[in-house]
Amino acid sequence: MNSKPTHACCAAGRREIESNLPGISKKDKPSLPVSDSLEKSHAKTHMVHLSGGDFLMGSEDDEGFTADGEGPVRRVKLRPFYIDPYAVSNKHFARFIEDTGYITEAEHFGWSFVFHMFVSPAVARTVTQVPRDTPWWLPVSGANWKHPEGPDSNLSLRMDHPVIHVSWNDALAYCHWAGVRLPTEAEWEYAARGRLEQKNYPWGDELKPEGQHQCNIWQGQFPVKNDRSDGFLATAPVDAFLPNGFGLYNVSGNVWEWCSDWFSPNFHLTASRINPVGPPKGKSRVIRGGSYLCHKSYCNRYRVGARSHNTPDSSSGNIGFRCAADA
Repeated sequence: MNSKPTHACCAAGRREIESNLPGISKKDKPSLPVSDSLEKSHAKTHMVHLSGGDFLMGSEDDEGFTADGEGPVRRVKLRPFYIDPYAVSNKHFARFIEDTGYITEAEHFGWSFVFHMFVSPAVARTVTQVPRDTPWWLPVSGANWKHPEGPDSNLSLRMDHPVIHVSWNDALAYCHWAGVRLPTEAEWEYAARGRLEQKNYPWGDELKPEGQHQCNIWQGQFPVKNDRSDGFLATAPVDAFLPNGFGLYNVSGNVWEWCSDWFSPNFHLTASRINPVGPPKGKSRVIRGGSYLCHKSYCNRYRVGARSHNTPDSSSGNIGFRCAADA
């Protein structure tokens, strides 16, 4: 395993940018919405029921990242649970916003991170600073879930794509409204593996079996050229590509997905391996699955055993989430 830095191309953290940009300031943290929405009574209707049990979690792959705490491979036991077959889409998130009036953290802060290739020249001219280690992430004023590339963009033709520019706190608010929760990291990996034991991807060990793309990741030279050979430059619809053995879509690539756990590279070394829930506290939350920006030359974290993290208030154009529930 290698020891590349954990933040690579994955997603820049909000705290990497000082809040001294014109028009950008931190506001009060939004509160969890309260709703009698019908979503609660129908939350499990479209979820996949998984029976749980034992599985081998983690990775000791040579392409893995030691600093991420991918290993060692260990046997973990889970109780039965439900999980969404898809990441939460713009359509479903819009229903949540309409029902509750919730304002996301990107809207509260007034900005979010957008990949440099996606902003218009006019928007690019308004950017005055970028993260030192990931200069391809631009802090764009007015970027949020409704305006993914900034104020001159919209969700036209993307309602079936995963919602992005949502923080961990935003994802938690949605779950509170819908009567569900975020999956634990162990649940996420168990579900993503789809009955395959210790394979690199949800479909096996070969990235492109018979030359066919199985997920939405970067194709070309990162971060300057994407040849779109998988069909997508940025996000893909939540049901793009084939599902895994459990019927889950896009658990590799497309968007990173928030998990409930605090992140630690070593807590799991001594923690319980029965229904693990991560450390009791931390500074960042786990994200899993990789995104459309991942590439083997820089950040091959689209492997199912890979992991990364970001602060709970951070948002960017490649982080979304899917929901889980107790069985």
